[in-house]
Amino acid sequence: MTPRVRFLALGCLMTLALAALPPAWAQGRTAPRKPAAPAASAPPPAAKPAPAAVGTAAAAAAAPANASAVAQPADYIVAVVNSEPITNNEVRARTARVLEQLQTQGLATLPPREQLMHEVLERLISERIQVQLAREAGIKADSWAVDQAERSVAQQNGIGIEGLHRQLAQDGISVAQFRQELQNQLLMLRIRERDVESRVKVSDADIDQFMQQQGAAAASAQALNLGHILIEVPENASPAEVQQRRERAQEVVTKLQAGGDFAALAREYSDAPEGRSGGETGLRPMDRYPELFLEATARTAVGDFVGPVRSAAGFHILKVLERSRSGMPTMAVQTHARHILLNTGPKLSEAQAAAQLGELRQRIERGQASFESLAREYSQDASASEGGDLGWSFPGRFVPEFQQALDQLQPGEVSQPVVTRFGVHLIELVDRRQVQLTQRQQRDMVREAVREKKLEEAYANWLREERARAYVELREPPR
Repeated sequence: MTPRVRFLALGCLMTLALAALPPAWAQGRTAPRKPAAPAASAPPPAAKPAPAAVGTAAAAAAAPANASAVAQPADYIVAVVNSEPITNNEVRARTARVLEQLQTQGLATLPPREQLMHEVLERLISERIQVQLAREAGIKADSWAVDQAERSVAQQNGIGIEGLHRQLAQDGISVAQFRQELQNQLLMLRIRERDVESRVKVSDADIDQFMQQQGAAAASAQALNLGHILIEVPENASPAEVQQRRERAQEVVTKLQAGGDFAALAREYSDAPEGRSGGETGLRPMDRYPELFLEATARTAVGDFVGPVRSAAGFHILKVLERSRSGMPTMAVQTHARHILLNTGPKLSEAQAAAQLGELRQRIERGQASFESLAREYSQDASASEGGDLGWSFPGRFVPEFQQALDQLQPGEVSQPVVTRFGVHLIELVDRRQVQLTQRQQRDMVREAVREKKLEEAYANWLREERARAYVELREPPR
């Protein structure tokens, strides 16, 4: 059996269908998060937090669902959202996928099925409301944007479009269903950008308060930054397949023992989403890591690694990159990027802009022109005069779609056209580097953390308000 299609761009392991269910269960009952956003692409100067994943419904719809292949019971309507029905089979299928993913993650305690079905129904109602609001506002996600999201999913999983379609078919999901879910996720992301994200502001007082709170918690709260390499073991793998993956993991360990670079090996070997960016999961509170990881690295010094460590997902090699008593970041990875931006509107559609940028990319790949010269000639961003140069940037400076596309690039590589609310971009990664943060840089990163927290609160409040305005009728099952 081939490895499952992965939809999340977050670090660590086993995060496949988290977006489909109450995040507290998905995280082992840690603090809830906002629903995941779709895997599209993104622009520069516009700080906002990266969504957790490819998309609530898309992630769940794309997660393999053996249960969905069995005969379905007679269907009936369980809820009506502004005249649009939600059926029992929709809830059952989503619930089955979520349960399967939670079991794959090896959680010790699973939520009661009835509770989970209730949470899934509430999520489906929330999704319906957001998609309806987007359509009423005239927000669109055309076929080209869906194509881009589909390519992004395939790229994240290291397979082509045809391979993605084959995997979806094996999992009982039609291409049309999958693309509809991607389109819905794009609409949800765009209505959120318009109605919520632009309103969230962070003051210096907010930053000061956050840093004071972090300092007060320093004695008890420790943060950890791990490097992570996952050698995935497919579900129901034969003993021979398991042994093959174990040997592959041991091959990585041998290379590390010989002085190999962890980040380079992560990019080469890891099946985890963060593998493309060198395996770094980022500095985070220890309770946000799986217990398995914490136990394995408890006595590991900074700079050392441990593994292979076996889990239901496969074999893990873990490197302790950083420990911090205060939870405040002390190190960060900077990226140096260039981009070309074409603004879209009535005179230039996203598809037309993407076609133009695709031609520019071909010229760059053929050596017919440099990225800088084409940026000066064609880009409609203020950085055009600098050859599209965006300088060195910390995480959080760019909108999620742009950042996600940037994180998937290797130095010297040019992206496919990337759509964001600013237009369509072509991105070049010039280089990456790890730096020690100054106090001012720490404050800049704290600003993003505070903004994300405030955004979560604003988003939750907005959803409650829109739910209150919507007509939602819950129906009892037929007798």
